[in-house]
Amino acid sequence: MGFYLKTIPSRFCLVSGFADADFPLNAFDKALINAGIGDTNLVRLSSILPPFCEYKEQKIIGRGQLLPVAYASKISSKQNQLICSAIAVGIPKDSSLPGLIMELSTEDVDGMTTRQEIEKMLIAGMETRNREIKEIMIKTISHVVIKHGATFAGVVFW
Repeated sequence: MGFYLKTIPSRFCLVSGFADADFPLNAFDKALINAGIGDTNLVRLSSILPPFCEYKEQKIIGRGQLLPVAYASKISSKQNQLICSAIAVGIPKDSSLPGLIMELSTEDVDGMTTRQEIEKMLIAGMETRNREIKEIMIKTISHVVIKHGATFAGVVFW
């Protein structure tokens, strides 16, 4: 018998954060704090937005909770390197169908180019599913590494 969740998330929001620290993992941790989800246990998801899932500006989460999230992250220890993470959500015209999420992390690529690339990826993924797009939501975050840098962009579900 396999493991499965009995509920489907009904709300989502987009978050992002960046940080620099003395150690790579601390940079990632600080990026999560900067994104507003630093005191949760991330449960990484693949890239599907459930049908009828509603966008909300504010996330309702509790400390220590298991937090479903599809995300992109980048950690680098190369001083002066530009790193970027991006997340894109494609909402279909037919709200009874699942939407799509794309994640992308880059290095030495500016935020605008990363944004354009993830949008192309999302459109291609929706075309593969033969789904018309009602709306595209994109969030990108960039950082120039000082010691150890991290970027994080995600779609949080609850």
